[in-house]
Amino acid sequence: MKLSGRRALITGTTSGIGRAIALRFAREGAHVALTGRRRERLADVAAEARAAGVTVVEIVADHTKPADNARAVDTAVERLGGLDILVNAAGVLGNDSILDPKPDEWRRILDTNLGAVYDLTHRAAPHIIKAGPGGSILNLSSMAGIRAYAQVLAYCVSKAALNTLTQCLALELAPHGVRVNAINPGVVVSELHTASGAVADYAAFLERARTTHPLGRPGQPEEIAALAVFLTSEEAGWITGGLHIADGGRSLTSLR
Repeated sequence: MKLSGRRALITGTTSGIGRAIALRFAREGAHVALTGRRRERLADVAAEARAAGVTVVEIVADHTKPADNARAVDTAVERLGGLDILVNAAGVLGNDSILDPKPDEWRRILDTNLGAVYDLTHRAAPHIIKAGPGGSILNLSSMAGIRAYAQVLAYCVSKAALNTLTQCLALELAPHGVRVNAINPGVVVSELHTASGAVADYAAFLERARTTHPLGRPGQPEEIAALAVFLTSEEAGWITGGLHIADGGRSLTSLR
């Protein structure tokens, strides 16, 4: 098992990529503290993770609230006996445009996709450093942080800033033996698009992904989780500051 005995705090685990990462980490032997805003769904994923025989801690949290972030980190450290890994998987999507400004939407997306990551990392990093060399922080970004898309202004900006934050943190924490990376997925089948209301016709959206991604399909959350395991494991011990693209070849095509 690639993460045997490691202690990880994973955010946004009630659906999609965050859920897949939580379950894969547990199967790889990691003890995990899982966060989410929906108590019942958090309990469901925690129960599934416990089947792997590892310690699982459930933490209901809204990561736009500093008090919730402080409680999440403190609880994870206390219940797991320390912290080796932080996975910032919580995120939101929404529609906005400079010609149709939505200040509340702008703040909501930036606060969740960027501000929460900054605050959580600020609180978790000292504990990861204390655990000794080999610690890792992984941020779930997006191809929208690398390529521009219309009508999702705040989302693109938040993910582009997250990528830069990832690289700045990698430089800052490298002397402490802590690696920091980001994953930039293309379209992945998850609830992110439907829950946000950003996609009116989800079936058509997924069908379009067959033509916009050279491999002919959208990605699956489990495929991103596999990369997350590698990047936080000892096998990736010389990899930091990377913006790792997992997009079925989308970034190789013309912008459409």
